[in-house]
Amino acid sequence: MHVRTQRAWWAAVLTLLAAALLPLAPSPARAAATLTQVTGFGSNPGNLLMYRYVPDGLPAGRPLVVALHGCTQSAAAYDDETGWTTWAERYGFALVLPQQQSANNSSGCFNWFLPGDHSRDQGEALSVRQMVARATADLATDPARVYVTGLSAGGAMTAALLADYPDVFAGGGVVAGLPYRCASTQVQASVDCMSTGRDLTPAQWGDLARSGHPSWTGPWPKVSIWHGSSDALVKPSNLTELMEQWTDANGVPQTPAVSETVAGHPHKVYADANGQPRVETWSITGMGHGQPVDPGSGAEQCGTAGAYVLDVNLCASLRIAKFLSLEGTSPSPSPSPSPSPSPSPGTGTLTLTDDTTRDGYVKADADGTSPTVGTLTGTLGLAVGRGTDGRQNRALLSFDTSALPTGATVTAARLTVTHASGSGNPFAEARLTASTRTGCFGPTCTTTPEDYAAPADSPDTATLAAFTSGTRTSTDFHPTVTPGTPLQLRLAFDRPLSTTAYLFLQRGTAATLTLEYRL
Repeated sequence: MHVRTQRAWWAAVLTLLAAALLPLAPSPARAAATLTQVTGFGSNPGNLLMYRYVPDGLPAGRPLVVALHGCTQSAAAYDDETGWTTWAERYGFALVLPQQQSANNSSGCFNWFLPGDHSRDQGEALSVRQMVARATADLATDPARVYVTGLSAGGAMTAALLADYPDVFAGGGVVAGLPYRCASTQVQASVDCMSTGRDLTPAQWGDLARSGHPSWTGPWPKVSIWHGSSDALVKPSNLTELMEQWTDANGVPQTPAVSETVAGHPHKVYADANGQPRVETWSITGMGHGQPVDPGSGAEQCGTAGAYVLDVNLCASLRIAKFLSLEGTSPSPSPSPSPSPSPSPGTGTLTLTDDTTRDGYVKADADGTSPTVGTLTGTLGLAVGRGTDGRQNRALLSFDTSALPTGATVTAARLTVTHASGSGNPFAEARLTASTRTGCFGPTCTTTPEDYAAPADSPDTATLAAFTSGTRTSTDFHPTVTPGTPLQLRLAFDRPLSTTAYLFLQRGTAATLTLEYRL
C-alpha cells in the first residue's frame, strides 16, 4: 500500500472511531429569532462559521459569552436548548456561537486535540478569538467580562481557549470536556483521554495550561467544571483532572472550601487565599454524556431536553452564569426605582432593590463566637442556616431609601426573596425571621463580622414561610424609616441548627423590599 494511500486509510479509520466515541446527534434545529450569521470577522484560519445572539436594545458595556456546541451539533442547536439565550435576555449579555464545518471534521467536532487548532493564534482557536474581537467592536462589549463555555468537544476547546487567551477570557464553563493538551493526535484524544483518561499531577496539568500563553503574568481564568458520573463517552475522571489543572493554574489548593450536595449532585468550590472562588466542580449523579438542563418556566429552569441535552432537574447554564457573576448585569430594572403612582392622595407604594454593594452574609459558631464574613456572596448568594463547616449563617440586605418622599411615614413593609440553592431542610428545626435596623447593623454599611450579633431596632419582626425554590414574601412589618438613611435587614433562623441545612438566596433585583407609606 502506498504511503499516501495508507495515510488516507488511517485518516478514515480514525474519523470513524471519533464519531463512534462521540456521536452527539443534534436535537431538532429551532430557528432563534435573533440568531444571525456574521461574516468578515477576520482571516478565520480555522474555517469556522460565526453566529451571534444579541438581545434587542442591548446597551454598550455588557458582557459577552462564547458558547461552543458539541460534535454533530450546530450553533442553532445549542442556544435555546441549553438555556443560554434565556439568561442572555434576562441578565443582559451577548452570545457568540461558533460553528464547526464538516470540511474540518467529519463529525462536526471542534479539533481540540490538534496543536494547529488548539494553540494560541493558530487555527480554530484564532478564529474564535477573531469572532470575539468582531463582537466586542460591534457591540462595545466590556472587555473585562468576556467568557467561554462549551459541551464535549466544545468543552475541551473551551479549556484550550482559557489557556491560550487568559488575556481575553475572564472565566469559563467546561461541560463533559477534557483538560488542555490532554492529546495532540486523534488517537490520543479518543483512546488515552476520552476512553482511558490521563492521570497527571496537578503541577503537570497546570504547566500544560500555562504553556498556552507562557508570557502571561496576570490572573488565570476562573472555571466551572461539569461532568456526568455515568458518562460512557468521556470518562468522568476528566472532571478531577480538569479541577487539578485549573486549581494549579490559579494557584489554589485542591482541597475544596465548600463541599455540598445540590439537588442530589455533589458540588465543590475551590477558593484562593482571600476566599474568592476560582474553580468549581459539579458531578451530576447518574447522568450520561451531555449538557444538564431543567426544562420548565420556573426562575431557575432552562432548556429543552434532547440528544445530549439531558433533563437532570438542574440548569448548568444558569449555574455557570452565576459562577461567572453574569446574573444581576441586566440594565433594567433601575437600581433606584421611583415610587409607583399613588393609589390615593397622600399615600404611595415604593419597591426597593437590594443594594449589592452593601449586602453579604456572616457566620459564627452556635454560641455566636468567632464571627466571620462569608466569601461566596458573589457566586452563590446570601447564606442562611448551618453550613457544611458547622457554622451558623445570617444574611444582610441593605436598601437605599432615598426614593422615599421626605416626610413619609412607612405604614407597612414586606420583604421578597428568591431561592438560589440549598441543602437539607432548615425549616424543620427553626423559623426564618427578619430583623431590621435603621442605618447599619455594624460600624459601616458594608458587611463586617460585627453584623452577626449587632442589636436590631426590631428583632425577629417578620417571618418567611418554608420554601425550596421560587420566591417567598415575608409577613408585614413596620420599620422606622428615615428617607435617605439606609434600612438594613438581617435574615436568620431563630435558633441554632443542629445539622447541615441551609439556603442560598439571590441578590440584587431578586431581593426586594416593598414599602407602603403615607404623607
